Amino acid sequence: MQKTMILPAMPRGIHSITRLIEQELDALMKKLEYGTLHLFLCHTSAAITINEDADPDVTLDMMDILDRIVPMHRQLYRHTAEGPDDMTSHALASLIGCSVTIPIQHGRMALGTWQGIHLCEFRHHARNRKLIATLHSIQQ
Repeated sequence: MQKTMILPAMPRGIHSITRLIEQELDALMKKLEYGTLHLFLCHTSAAITINEDADPDVTLDMMDILDRIVPMHRQLYRHTAEGPDDMTSHALASLIGCSVTIPIQHGRMALGTWQGIHLCEFRHHARNRKLIATLHSIQQ
């Protein structure tokens, strides 16, 4: 089973999208006893990851760390056609990645106690983001 979701535009930062995905995929996931959920973000200037979802300081600290790893200085990069965050966004998206895979158990995502799914938005003026969810059933 597959479903395409459009995530609303979000400001630069790391945003929990766990509840949104649960809401969008609830009916499909309930059809599976066991399986996997693969989420693929169709963009080169944003990323998707799994990290702690309990303390909001984690996402703020992660963004600070990423800003230090890939600084946003236009003079450092050749590819700046779409602004000072252009090449920085592509580099960070490559470092974090565009997909995650999550086990499904008893019709629900089997995330750890503190885990959540996060959209990493690296653009200052982002648009909606397209996310493709593919559910695979495992027969027991």
